[in-house]
Amino acid sequence: MNFRLRDWLLSRQRFWGTPIPIIHCPACGEVPVPDEQLPVTLPADLRGEDLSPKGTSPLAAVESWVNVECPDCQGPAKRDTDTMDTFVDSSWYFLRFVSPQFTDGPFDPEKINDWMPVGQYVGGVEHAILHLLYARFFTKVIHDLGMIDADEPFSALLNQGQVLNGGKAMSKSLGNGVDLGEQLDKFGVDAVRLTMIFASPPEDDVDWADVSPSGSAKFLARAWRLGRDVTSAPGVDFATGDRALRTVTHRTIADAEALLDHNKFNVVVAKLMELVNATRKTIDRAGAAGGAGGADPAVREAVETVAVILSLFAPYTAEDLWNVLGHPASVANAGWPTHDEALLVQDTVTAVVQVQGKVRDRLEVSPEIGEDELRELALASDNVQRALDGRGSVRLSSGHLNWSTSSRPSRSGKTLSGRRIRPAAGHHRVPRQQAQIAGGASCPTATPQGGRG
Repeated sequence: MNFRLRDWLLSRQRFWGTPIPIIHCPACGEVPVPDEQLPVTLPADLRGEDLSPKGTSPLAAVESWVNVECPDCQGPAKRDTDTMDTFVDSSWYFLRFVSPQFTDGPFDPEKINDWMPVGQYVGGVEHAILHLLYARFFTKVIHDLGMIDADEPFSALLNQGQVLNGGKAMSKSLGNGVDLGEQLDKFGVDAVRLTMIFASPPEDDVDWADVSPSGSAKFLARAWRLGRDVTSAPGVDFATGDRALRTVTHRTIADAEALLDHNKFNVVVAKLMELVNATRKTIDRAGAAGGAGGADPAVREAVETVAVILSLFAPYTAEDLWNVLGHPASVANAGWPTHDEALLVQDTVTAVVQVQGKVRDRLEVSPEIGEDELRELALASDNVQRALDGRGSVRLSSGHLNWSTSSRPSRSGKTLSGRRIRPAAGHHRVPRQQAQIAGGASCPTATPQGGRG
């Protein structure tokens, strides 16, 4: 595929822009402005009417700025009166970022080769098309000059979606714009940012009419309140805490790490919400039962994890939460939490028992439980017995992962199977069962829930 780049970036007759550091001399031709005279700045005394069209570019009309001495022959010469578009700067500024204090050139050659290429480029599709072309052109030219090793500026591209309102792009003509300042004043920047992230994957469009900044603000308040309930001291041994909550915490860390690598930021927020809910339940349940409650080391571990992961999306709330937990600023320096593989292995799964499609009981069972034992446990449940009311019997045939049934047999007479559930990696698979209805009687079904569907 070939592209034809125009010289639009360097042939602009507008005043606002970076002056081109070239002096045009009748005798010497095009002469670069000496390094000691850089940067060339725009004249400071042009205002209003001075910038109006006069048949020439605004700079060309300023004779005191245009007429200069040639650096080579000291004869009369003129500055270049065109200006450079901002794309000229943004086409290579990422190279400058690696060594902004470097004074012996545009960038430190050693550092630039260590950092380049950029790992991830994020941009809207309209902007990114042109900018990517210019940035690639600049990078390849600089590479051909032997200044950098990389010949491509970016390793990966992500085009984020648009923010719509009522199914249409926001515009003044439609009058469907959203006052961002008003939203920030009402909900806060963290809530607005979290709303955008949670609404959809970054590459999809977001309709502002369908989102709820108030809901995000309430979630952030819930997460922050967890910090006030933590009574254990920083540095406590997490291993002595509630294992069930620690399992949720470490699974959240592991899942978030993988999801972030695939730009699934909205799912990370969903996982964070689950952790906040699990932590709140642990605090309230343990406190009501006379347990450790907020003093449980697992609670501190969970809330610290919430603060660190939340800092990616709601940095102000996360920073305040980190402070409430008794840590010095900043949460950004805390480092990413590590997960314990041993806590990711499930000791039990939840078997959901249904009769006629309604949940009648939940049984915590071993992932290695056999079909006969699971059937006996299901039938021994008082709730299941009341629902069955002595009707019929259950026969099971193995070969699948979960049990499901209907109150009536299928036309082919015998078996009905349900949704497949995939346990997380490393978990033992429970053999899926199919419930077979004897004589068309209602029967219980047990569905092991331990993995991700």
